[in-house]
Amino acid sequence: MPAFAIKPLTILHTSDWHLGRRLYGRMRYEEFEAFLSWLQETISAQKVDVLIVAGDIFDTMTPSNRAQALYYEFLGKVSKLCCEHIVIVAGNHDSPTFLDAPSKVLKFLNVHVIGTACDDLNDEVLVLDAVDGTPHCIIAAVPYLRDRDVRGSHAGESMDCKDANVIKGIRAHYDEVASIAKARQEHLSNAHQRHIPIIATGHLFAAGSKTTEDDGVRDLYVGSLGQISADMFDDGFDYVALGHLHVPQRVGGCEHIRYSGSPIAMGFGEAKQQKQVLLVEFGEVEKSLSDESTILQPANTTSKVEKVAKKAVIQTPEFMDDLFGFVEQEESAAINVNEEPFTQSKAMQLDSTFTTSDLTSQRLHHDELRQMQVISLPIPCFQKLAQITGDLTTIAATIKSLKSSESIWLEVIYDGYEIVNELREEVNAMIEGLTCEVLKIKNTRTYNKVLNQQQSSVTLQDLNELDVFNKCLEINGIADTQKASLRSAYQQILHNIYHDDAQAE
Repeated sequence: MPAFAIKPLTILHTSDWHLGRRLYGRMRYEEFEAFLSWLQETISAQKVDVLIVAGDIFDTMTPSNRAQALYYEFLGKVSKLCCEHIVIVAGNHDSPTFLDAPSKVLKFLNVHVIGTACDDLNDEVLVLDAVDGTPHCIIAAVPYLRDRDVRGSHAGESMDCKDANVIKGIRAHYDEVASIAKARQEHLSNAHQRHIPIIATGHLFAAGSKTTEDDGVRDLYVGSLGQISADMFDDGFDYVALGHLHVPQRVGGCEHIRYSGSPIAMGFGEAKQQKQVLLVEFGEVEKSLSDESTILQPANTTSKVEKVAKKAVIQTPEFMDDLFGFVEQEESAAINVNEEPFTQSKAMQLDSTFTTSDLTSQRLHHDELRQMQVISLPIPCFQKLAQITGDLTTIAATIKSLKSSESIWLEVIYDGYEIVNELREEVNAMIEGLTCEVLKIKNTRTYNKVLNQQQSSVTLQDLNELDVFNKCLEINGIADTQKASLRSAYQQILHNIYHDDAQAE
């Protein structure tokens, strides 16, 4: 509990933008632009003091010029608003050196970028001052810790030993950063006679976490190494802003350790999720979320996205609030894309509900003793996605129920018993006259037969890298006793490809 009173402070926590990401070949820049426009207006409306972006700003280590333009334009605009500081840490998709390169210039805009884990951990502990020169808070700005940052490599090391060393390295890093932050906190709290909050960042995978099938979340380390738990973080951290997982959730029932999730659905498996950013407020609350400006519609976006954003469609009736406390939703054969708005009765033991015209915000946590609360601000849906699963009759009925004027991207999964050889032609006939577009069609019967070598017609779109490798093992008659070690070696190669920073010198 704070020894002194807390000065009012508002922090907005977001992560996993993945600027430049495509969905089965479709560019999504209009969605990214609409989100950043909405975020800019939300920062202004909520009078945010500090913005934290917890990794995966870009989708690749070599982002396109357009993705970079969106990033820098956003930083320039937000730096002119009420937001006094922006803290950005790298994720596993980001190039640490690419993010670090302009960091000294961005610092003049009070944009603090930590791309690479610092040799001197004092550099990861930031004291953010208010306009009047008094300290707002302390940020333990820890980026994604790459394998080389947390352990040495030793020949003949077992997987259990590697895992123990990775966890040990991550824990040691956070322990040292926490020690530095708490020392500075003690000094500042005594000098100013008030509690100075410590907020830590991280781009990590929590054990037992909730993910979706096609979210593009990569293993941070080879296999299941480096999965952390809530006790990894020092009790001195007032809040831990995490990135990497796209499903909004807390860690191990700890209200102050949270993933904000991605701002837009990165795959069809996320189509039913309500995307959000998190507002973390310290001190006595001076404003109410009942203001009409709480949830804003994006401005200055392209006409297509603007039309979709005005609908502000809620993508799911429930927030996935806890890694270990969520309730699994039953999956029906066909997904109804016209779902009911979120209501308080559907909330997962949330304290209170604030309603605006289209979207609903929730107070997820309120600690009167610590004078802190966490509020979820739902993000409008800028491009509707829907995943339709079933036999031909079910698929046809679901498509028929779609609004003819609404732009929807579809994934169709056929799981009927009959063999349908011309599935794409059948589906295209069903959507004729509608504005929806089918981005992916998956025939599970064909897919399963291919894996069992009963036929050979399959597209790479249906398989991931490991599926292809397993198929190669089968075709070449590799003994079962050798498969495990070969898969492990292949996973190491994939990990190196995805995580080596090609721009580092």
